[in-house]
Amino acid sequence: MYKTIFFVVILGVLVGCSSKWKCTETDDGFNIVQNNNGVTLSYSPYSGVSIIEDNGYAFKDLNKNGGLDAYEDWRLPAEERAKDLASKLSIEEIAGLMLYSNHQSVPATYMGKYDGKEYKEANVPASTLTDEQKKFLLEDNLRHILVTGVENAKVAAQWNNKVQTLVEGFGFGIPANNSSDPRHGAPSDAEFFAGAGGDISRWSQSLGLAASFDPELVRKFGEVAAIEYRALGLTTALSPQVDISTDPRWDRFVGTFGESPQLSADMAKAYCEGFQYSSPDKVIEDGWGYESVNAMVKHWPGGGSGEGGRDAHMGTGKYGVFPGKNLEDHKKPFLDGAFKLDNKTKMASAVMPYYTISYNQDPSGKNVGNGFSEYLIKDQLRGKYGYDGVVCTDWVITGDAPIKYIHAGKPWGIETLSEAERHYLALMAGIDQFGGNNQSGPIIEAYEMGVKEHGDAFMRQRMEQSTVRLLKNIFRVGLFENPYLSPKKSDAIVGKPEFMQLGYESQLKSVVLLKNKNKLLPLQKKTKVYIPSIKAFKRDFFGGDAFTVNDGINKAIAAKYFKVVDTPEEADVALVMMNSPYNLQIRSGFDITDFENGGNGYVPITLQYKEYTAHAARERSLAFDSNEHEATRSYKGKSVLAKNHEQLDVLLNTKKAMGDKPVVVIINSFNPTVVAEFESQVDGLLLHFRNQDQALLDVISGAYEPSGLLPFQMPSSMETVEKQLEDVPFDMDCYVDSEGHKYEFTFGMNWSGVISDERVKKYAK
Repeated sequence: MYKTIFFVVILGVLVGCSSKWKCTETDDGFNIVQNNNGVTLSYSPYSGVSIIEDNGYAFKDLNKNGGLDAYEDWRLPAEERAKDLASKLSIEEIAGLMLYSNHQSVPATYMGKYDGKEYKEANVPASTLTDEQKKFLLEDNLRHILVTGVENAKVAAQWNNKVQTLVEGFGFGIPANNSSDPRHGAPSDAEFFAGAGGDISRWSQSLGLAASFDPELVRKFGEVAAIEYRALGLTTALSPQVDISTDPRWDRFVGTFGESPQLSADMAKAYCEGFQYSSPDKVIEDGWGYESVNAMVKHWPGGGSGEGGRDAHMGTGKYGVFPGKNLEDHKKPFLDGAFKLDNKTKMASAVMPYYTISYNQDPSGKNVGNGFSEYLIKDQLRGKYGYDGVVCTDWVITGDAPIKYIHAGKPWGIETLSEAERHYLALMAGIDQFGGNNQSGPIIEAYEMGVKEHGDAFMRQRMEQSTVRLLKNIFRVGLFENPYLSPKKSDAIVGKPEFMQLGYESQLKSVVLLKNKNKLLPLQKKTKVYIPSIKAFKRDFFGGDAFTVNDGINKAIAAKYFKVVDTPEEADVALVMMNSPYNLQIRSGFDITDFENGGNGYVPITLQYKEYTAHAARERSLAFDSNEHEATRSYKGKSVLAKNHEQLDVLLNTKKAMGDKPVVVIINSFNPTVVAEFESQVDGLLLHFRNQDQALLDVISGAYEPSGLLPFQMPSSMETVEKQLEDVPFDMDCYVDSEGHKYEFTFGMNWSGVISDERVKKYAK
């Protein structure tokens, strides 16, 4: 229900019906002001903000000074508004803008308290702000919040409105720019119903979108996801991840678009164009508008070349190495993709450097994390390539890292500096914003260090430079004018049927058929199918592992396609679900037990299930600290066993029980897999990328013909994995199966055989 009201005093004059606007009170606790042939405003009657008028139009008096400041004037360009506001802010307020919060869930069921109580004890609505959130918004002036899980769209909208009400009534009324990591992945056993809605549209993972080799599909995903993000109160996406995955062992492989520089560039461009797009009636300026979401592309200049496949979330994997002298390929998804958009937004509005030390890439000889590198940010990104958007660090790079194999701070290369000194080094390198930091104190200390070295005028100018960049991204998406949401409308938008349908179709398009012996697939409706249980894993928020035994495929859903039987003896075909080989010690290639027993701790990262011994590994590390010996990080001769090795046992036991009857394997692919351990014994082999069971069954049953292509090479052995160069794509010997098919980049099959279409012609290496 809406109520029209006319009560606002404008520049000392009572507003009458002759004005070019009207104000409406909503049941959701905020007011809407509609300007004829102008923008729509929203504000909270509880924030203390009033409406002022100029030339008959309404504006929000955010700083409550009774006059129309340039930053409050929606008729002016974002750049001009941002410069005006930046000039007015104190260093403390600027420092707050440079913060990006740690992970916040709504409600805070695992971290965060409400008046000192845990959520379950507090008896408060799910949309209530936590003690921590109130503190960092009011005391530290933070305005960029990373939102992880939300209970539902209504709660997300209500929480957004509470946040915006709080900050609107404080200082200059700068709204909150809420953000999210990718959140459109599909729960495997959730059933899809055509024409039905859901909690959010469910799309294939980035690697699955890459398997479609269809940039237009990725652009559509961006457009849909942006609309859903805006309905959730999210205006920045901490994506896309466009690192080219040139090492097949990298833990973050599944979040990329694969190992091709060209494909990754095309997908990066489409993704950013989709997210930053606004339809013409929603545009504010230069393509930006009320449907736009800022894209924060990551990770500059590429994080997919960790030595030995290790990841830089921990000190054990802090080095990115370039034995092939191939850093330039890693930049292509940024330079030819995210920074070269065809729509008016021109380039991704933000970029995130990775944790890694790009080893020996700085001509000056400095080996520091990419977020501290003046060469990579100031000289290259800013100088050589002219990027003038926001540069935000990855999370907690300025924190302490007391133990190299523990997930904590990531100040790689400058571990001995203080937290404030790390902030100062990053500021001088060209960083605008600090991810995972809720406290403004270290930034203020860094400013004071700069004043001592360069003087107040220099440091003020440096801080305002970052402030303008940050504010532009808030102005361009309309948050200063209209930050509030209708929870009812949000609920209707997020996960609406047409979005769910598009997401489901993306899953279908991502399935890759690698083997179809004797044209076994598709299976007929009356086929008797045996589905063995497997031990699966699910990584928790903190990087731990939870193992569960499940059916592999939801049998209730499978029963709608086939006759599901209990034993191999009853079956015509067995369907065996597997995950890519999963490694000891998440991301790190490091075994704490080995370390505690006197070893160096470093172990191989394996892409096979059975025990693997690294006979072909390097004897000497490519990268090491000055206090380390060059062999310190070597794992040559060491053995590992994939954590989910029992899945291979399930497959082999199933094959034995099935005898001559066919077996089909479906691998949930996080990384390329050495399939030589079992391929010759199976009749069908498919890859998917965290898709719903139903999408897989639609393909297996023939309801949808497979069209996905490999977005990476499948290695013939772990020996070729060890011998490939971490920074070079397409440098492995690929597996050749029993049918004579080579599992090369762009390989895939449909019911007629090997696919050879325009996608293959365009992207094949």
